[in-house]
Amino acid sequence: MSRRALLRLAAGGALSGLALRGARAQQSSYPNRAVRIIVPFTPGGTTDVVTRLVAAELGRQLGQSFIVENKPGAGTVVGVEAAAKSAPDGYTLITVANSFCANTSLVKKLPYDPADLRPVALMGMSEHVLAANPKSGLRNLADLVAAARKAPGSLSYASFGNGTSAHLAGEMLKMQAGIDLLHVPYKGQAPALNDLLGGQVTVMFGNWPEFRGHVEAGRLVALGMATAERSVYAPQVPTLAEQGVPLESNSWQGVLAPARVPDAIVAQLNGAINASLQAPKVQATMRDGGIASMAGSVDRFDAFLKSETARYAEVVRRAGITVDV
Repeated sequence: MSRRALLRLAAGGALSGLALRGARAQQSSYPNRAVRIIVPFTPGGTTDVVTRLVAAELGRQLGQSFIVENKPGAGTVVGVEAAAKSAPDGYTLITVANSFCANTSLVKKLPYDPADLRPVALMGMSEHVLAANPKSGLRNLADLVAAARKAPGSLSYASFGNGTSAHLAGEMLKMQAGIDLLHVPYKGQAPALNDLLGGQVTVMFGNWPEFRGHVEAGRLVALGMATAERSVYAPQVPTLAEQGVPLESNSWQGVLAPARVPDAIVAQLNGAINASLQAPKVQATMRDGGIASMAGSVDRFDAFLKSETARYAEVVRRAGITVDV
């Protein structure tokens, strides 16, 4: 090899080394500006509440603003697509829920590849209650089953949107109880709950934290908890299993980032989110709200996502449901 070629190789190596050190320095200074966290639901639901709670603590820990942006639509597809197609620099994140896994098999043609996003951290989980408007006259699961069989298709159930946990829970209830209910999807839990309170829909699976106050005030009737055993948050409410339908459903929240975000940034975010979940104010707020903290590693969240995707694929297959977006 000529001397000139050796010099060119050495110069290239030096430049590569400088570039690598520059990239590492950029990662080590992360974040050096505001970070956006997309929430693919309307404000006011559990996903939004948990995200804002953790975002405020992340801001205190990392010295930069973590700004929550609500971007609902198409059963969360609108928000997820925006995150999947954003720059992989760690400055755009997204909080997803059960619908992220369900949509993989539920939606005929997604405008993004789920592999375009990578897991960062699981944050929280809340149990579902099946609730009815008091004017419906329903007081328990047996009442709902009898009314639905008497007039098939005349009763409706609301959900947070197509592919959300409330949608799939409603389909599981229809299959297991052998009844017909009309699905009415909304763009989040808050508007769906408003219509349930107003009597525009008959029943709804929802997060116990948002339903508890309405149940205690008599504005809603809790027909049953979708848990294997009586909930520590609502021990007075019988489970659906006790009433003959062993249905389990919950809502969870976790943070994803674009797939090509560097490992170092993902590891830093995972540690910071886990630390945020351990903060006394965050723990107290989540506990009082009936939301269980689900801190853990990136690998644990990755395994959880794969398990949820497979579980919902089976529900979608059995129910024979698909949606267009």
